[in-house]
Amino acid sequence: MFHIKALHLYKQHFLYRFESISDYIMGLFIRKPFNQLLAEASESEKGLKKTLTAPALVALGIGAIIGAGLFSITGGAAATNAGPAITISFIVAALGCAFAGLCYAEFASMIPIAGSAYTYSYATMGEFLAWIIGWDLVLEYAVGSATVAISWSRYLVKFLQYFGINLGPEFTSSPFEGGIMNVPAVFIIILMSLLLMRGTKESAFFNGLIVTLKVAVVLIFIALGWQYIHPENYTPYIPDNTGTFGEFGFSGIVRAAAIVFFAYIGFDAVSTAAQESKNPKRDMPIGILLSLFICTILYILFAHVMTGVANYTEFAGKDGIAPVAVAIDHMGTAGSDGIVKPDYPWLNKAIIVAILAGYSSVIMVMLMGQSRVFFSMSRDGLIPKVFSEVHPKFRTPARNNFLFMLFVSIFAAFVPANVVGEMTSIGTLFAFILVCIGVIVMRKKMPEAPRAFRTPLVPLVPILGIATCLFMMVFLPLDTWIRLVAWMMVGFDMYLFYGMKNSHLNKGVFTNRSYKTVSFTGLGMVATLIIVAILHHNDPAVDDTGLYYFSLGFAAIHTLLYIYTMGNGKKKEA
Repeated sequence: MFHIKALHLYKQHFLYRFESISDYIMGLFIRKPFNQLLAEASESEKGLKKTLTAPALVALGIGAIIGAGLFSITGGAAATNAGPAITISFIVAALGCAFAGLCYAEFASMIPIAGSAYTYSYATMGEFLAWIIGWDLVLEYAVGSATVAISWSRYLVKFLQYFGINLGPEFTSSPFEGGIMNVPAVFIIILMSLLLMRGTKESAFFNGLIVTLKVAVVLIFIALGWQYIHPENYTPYIPDNTGTFGEFGFSGIVRAAAIVFFAYIGFDAVSTAAQESKNPKRDMPIGILLSLFICTILYILFAHVMTGVANYTEFAGKDGIAPVAVAIDHMGTAGSDGIVKPDYPWLNKAIIVAILAGYSSVIMVMLMGQSRVFFSMSRDGLIPKVFSEVHPKFRTPARNNFLFMLFVSIFAAFVPANVVGEMTSIGTLFAFILVCIGVIVMRKKMPEAPRAFRTPLVPLVPILGIATCLFMMVFLPLDTWIRLVAWMMVGFDMYLFYGMKNSHLNKGVFTNRSYKTVSFTGLGMVATLIIVAILHHNDPAVDDTGLYYFSLGFAAIHTLLYIYTMGNGKKKEA
């Protein structure tokens, strides 16, 4: 009798533990069913308007990738890190992007849904990790577009100066930089947002025109500059290391690769437009990989000409388009006094026009990507419904676009670019890592799922993508890590107080164990924030008193918050 009672109690305990684990798995780590994803893709009444073809997606990718980064980053990286071997750095960076791009292409062909890495993570790694990546993508798209808008404003000022028009600094810079607000930056954000509200087809047509313009300018620079290349400028091709890590030699090539990687950011934005593609299973891989390939070829040729017409040491200390201007000034014939008279002085103005056009398309594609990510998150109940409402006439998430127009405009008007610029990069690299992990998980969990495109050499290619992106993240400054951790902690707050209560898949009910998991993860982020802040504060080369005390105060508040939320869950009813 005693043995039967003990067996009964053990059985009850085992079933309770099984149900607890089952509830836990069905809570935080519930995966969105593949069939549901496909059903959403084919839904037409509530879906976004399908207007994009393969060429339009390729143009979308090129529009997002080629910005002013090519014109401004190349010279500086050559002068201080790689020398003429900057071309090798572009190849190394392209390999890292290619690994992630191949993974993006497989997911985009399998899951043709708006939302990019967020949607892929929801299908493979569960809701909690999908939320993390969705929130992280705000850094790449929304904050990134604000950064680009600030730079657009600076180049507009330079361009207008050619015509004797001088915009005062009080209306072209943030309060932190001695101004009142950055009006041109707000203007371009509003203009691109209104274009997106009008419709994807119209936006794609505008983007196509811009892509044609800036690619034409890059090709003109390459074609005209090729005849002025001096082979002696390539000697030595890989300058000897100075004794400092990252200054020439092999380490310099790798450091330069981490720098010029940021010129590639944007190709993944193609995947956010999956629901607006006419044939996403075929066209999404084409759009992602072909745009990345075309830009890589253009980047290598551009860097080869730039370091061939002028010695790499002449680019030192230059900012903005100055390195390109140095190269253009060397495209001419030397007079009797040894001074080179440029044959194409008009090319500097053309480069600025290409930069303004390039930045405009980058801003548009980033804003579009951000609105599509939040569109998907809203349909899943993780953020308010307003972000997934579709305009009855234009069939675009117009209110979504409007809200981000306001949010990004505030950043662009009042926040300096150096605060948010590197946040964009670290957020992008983090997104790439999760997508690469997702491909490995999907191959294990759903090996028979239909794939119009398969990433080759799995798991080798995803692992190489993870390693490359993580390697680049490690080389970013510590203050960038502080801002990343703080931003993710804000995301945890949103998930705890809204997402978990309104999740459609979980019907808004989670166990105490789920709340404890999120809270303990948050406490881990608190510890990370404190450690990174102390390490950064102990660096004698930086003055971060304000950031240091902000980090400690932010960590203290969130310690109390996460402890408080540990017991807020509800047991699911049978």
